Amino acid sequence: MRSKQLLALAEHALADLKARDIRVLDVRQLTSITDYMVVASGTSDRHVKSIAEQLVQSASQAGCPPIGVEGTGTGEWVLVDLSDVVVHIMQPKAREFYKLEGLWDMGATATG
Repeated sequence: MRSKQLLALAEHALADLKARDIRVLDVRQLTSITDYMVVASGTSDRHVKSIAEQLVQSASQAGCPPIGVEGTGTGEWVLVDLSDVVVHIMQPKAREFYKLEGLWDMGATATG
């Protein structure tokens, strides 16, 4: 699956479970580890975990199981690594604290 298709799949899975403030960053010019980073918020630890589980299920059904999933224990910040797309699902406090968009943005906002 191409990175744009994988990005669309991720955005759809996030939207299905009502993730908030979904932001897509095109980081192809900034790093070789991934093409896109997606940052989204969940309203609670349960919501963050549910969004991540749905994303993992959707990607697996599409034949692109994640390389790794981190942070499901607490649900404060879950990272789903889909290789060409890395998805960060965070509670608002964690998102504000870590400010990932500011670290990676560099004017590289993408649209799916």
